[in-house]
Amino acid sequence: MNHAGRGKAVRGFGWLAIGLVALGGAWAARAVVTRRSAAMATPEVARVARQDLESVVKATGVVRPVTGAEVRVGSRASGVVRRLHARIGDRVVKGQLLAELESGELTARRDQAAASLASVHAVRDYAVAEIARKHRLAAAEALAPSELELAERRVAVARAAVEEARANLAFARTQLGQTRIEAPIAGVVSSVATQEGETVTASLTAPTFVTIVDLARLEVWAYVDETDIGRIRVGLPARFSVDAHPDRELEGRVEAIYPKAEIRDNVVNYVAVVRFPPPPQDLLRPEMTASVRLVLDHRGDALTVPRRAVRREGGRAFVLVQQAGRLARRWVSTGSRDEQRVEIVEGLGEGDVVVIGEPAAEVVAAH
Repeated sequence: MNHAGRGKAVRGFGWLAIGLVALGGAWAARAVVTRRSAAMATPEVARVARQDLESVVKATGVVRPVTGAEVRVGSRASGVVRRLHARIGDRVVKGQLLAELESGELTARRDQAAASLASVHAVRDYAVAEIARKHRLAAAEALAPSELELAERRVAVARAAVEEARANLAFARTQLGQTRIEAPIAGVVSSVATQEGETVTASLTAPTFVTIVDLARLEVWAYVDETDIGRIRVGLPARFSVDAHPDRELEGRVEAIYPKAEIRDNVVNYVAVVRFPPPPQDLLRPEMTASVRLVLDHRGDALTVPRRAVRREGGRAFVLVQQAGRLARRWVSTGSRDEQRVEIVEGLGEGDVVVIGEPAAEVVAAH
């Protein structure tokens, strides 16, 4: 075969190859269009089902001691710390001895006051006995009236001296008692602010020795966004967990809503205080971060659909229902909702199939 014949044959095969490639591309494109059309013609669906439904407001919170559950314990007396009986983490009961100050000088003052009381007691007893004798002499007209009057004054002075000595002794005992620092509440020692040998001076405010927290009396401050606070009211059920125990959910109720806003990073929040029964020991501690759910509404065995199934037009809600291979619009009335599902009050029955995807325009128009 000459060169011209071979060239024509090569060109013929080239055109044949190009044609085959084009034909394959056309078939592939047709297959893609077919699959895409099939997908658009079969949208995602779900059945209407019954389940419990909760409408909640979520908030981040902080565990805090209730008022009176965290106490800073100090001394109203000045002196040197002789013994410190508490360490951080110790559990204490009400009345337990926490620390002692040097008490030698105050002990001496107490003993001196006790001796003074004993002395004036003796003076009063003598004055009482003396006035009794003088009354007998006066009855026998053997004593001048002025002397009887003087004896009665001595008795009154002696009795006043006894009362003063008693008050001095009580004061001395009180001062001595202030050298013993005792726990005013039961709880856990969260901090210690002094040490043995340190000199403390009591002034207008008592120096803090230790801080005690009652871990059985805690609450959660839930920081609710200003857009949600209007739906929160006292008495609402609440559930929360802390980051340390994410699988343990505790229940409580909204006890109070603080009127003053908490502004953080230009975000306005309001505090809803959640109170709850005493938790298991060591489960919660102050300043733990809590994930809070405030329950606005709870519906048991409610008829529900996924939220994506509910559409709106002109302020009314409707869903697309599958019937005999076609889609039909069904107007519905909705109720409570959570993050995933919506309650259907009217318009659907259990087992109905609704569209939750976006059907093709021609399919929707076919209803």
